[in-house]
Amino acid sequence: MKLVLFDCDGTLVDSASLIHEVMARTFEHFGHERPAVAATKSIIGLTLDIAIARMQGKPHVDDEAIAMTAHYKAIYMDVRQEPGMDVPLFAGIKPMIETLAEREDILIGAVTGKSRRGLVNILETHGFAPHFIVSRTADDCPSKPHPAMVTECCDEAGMSPADAIVVGDAIYDMQMAKAAGAKAIGVSWGYASVDDLIAGGADAIAYHPNDVLSNF
Repeated sequence: MKLVLFDCDGTLVDSASLIHEVMARTFEHFGHERPAVAATKSIIGLTLDIAIARMQGKPHVDDEAIAMTAHYKAIYMDVRQEPGMDVPLFAGIKPMIETLAEREDILIGAVTGKSRRGLVNILETHGFAPHFIVSRTADDCPSKPHPAMVTECCDEAGMSPADAIVVGDAIYDMQMAKAAGAKAIGVSWGYASVDDLIAGGADAIAYHPNDVLSNF
């Protein structure tokens, strides 16, 4: 039996445009310049308050980062309803998840820097909720690359981290997996380069969702 733990943003769904627009409006609201898209993509996967502090070059989360986090969360759903702010699945994700869900030797979960509300929305929107038996979000655990998301999912599922596989697009996903003692699979279609994923500890690289299936 294997437990496959998926990151969400950049792995299951292409949410960079939405995340960047909400982030940019948040920065503008607090009197800062709009960040570059590359800057936003570089922090996707981190817990939001840490991500904002890092984008500002701050070593720690301060009061402004906390206030910006609250503002980001307050406007997120309204921005998402605007035209062009859809959060589509990457090509090939739906059949890959459905194939895994049919296997008796596989359990599926999620480990994400999104909020609980955000993850539930994604899973329900795309019909994945019945397939994900365990999950941890930014509301539940310390930010990646801390291993808690993985270890807590494993504990809940009754699995050892040695039998878990983390699938993600960020260096933080790879580092989290290795810190927990799990296998790490990096995906090439997300927001980090393949070189960064390998440097972060990826045991394998998937260039298409079908490649994920071939790893177990």
